[in-house]
Amino acid sequence: MARPRAFDTDLAVERAMSLFWTKGYHGTPLPLLTARLGIGSGSLYAAFGSKDGLYARALEHYCAGLVADVARRMGSGTDIRTALRTLLLALVTDDLADPERGCLLVNAATERAAHEGTVARVRAAMAAVEAVLTGALEHARERGELAPGRSPVELARFLVTFIQGLHVMGNARADRGFLENAVSGALRVLD
Repeated sequence: MARPRAFDTDLAVERAMSLFWTKGYHGTPLPLLTARLGIGSGSLYAAFGSKDGLYARALEHYCAGLVADVARRMGSGTDIRTALRTLLLALVTDDLADPERGCLLVNAATERAAHEGTVARVRAAMAAVEAVLTGALEHARERGELAPGRSPVELARFLVTFIQGLHVMGNARADRGFLENAVSGALRVLD
């Protein structure tokens, strides 16, 4: 009979996410991971299968939070320009607060581009963000807030790509004025 787990797996995933986010997958050796989580390697393997399994859970946790945040901001009830501006400027603020950390999604896509599971999770998260943005843009079109002929899907895909570019520019230490100007330019695609 297996012993019950002596640690909180959700808390372990949260802590691992923070560590992977700061140090990357390859910069997080197993001894550091187990020390920060306060568990032995046997417990890690029993709960998550491997370091890779824990990374996958941490990335899924991050992605779920990201999609929920975008959905919350886009469902705020304000007009589409205000909602998008608020979302994009919040991302700028977050990136400027900790430029070395950046976005875990961007970090995962670049560090583990050859890992099929990671790439699939990143693509799924981007597709989920795209779906949220597409829905918000479709509602905006119904309310007459979009220029005629503007495709909500094309706009959402542009915005998903732009968001990732914002994160990269934040990592590159672009200043707030530069990033706010880029946000203003991006919002003109709605015209």
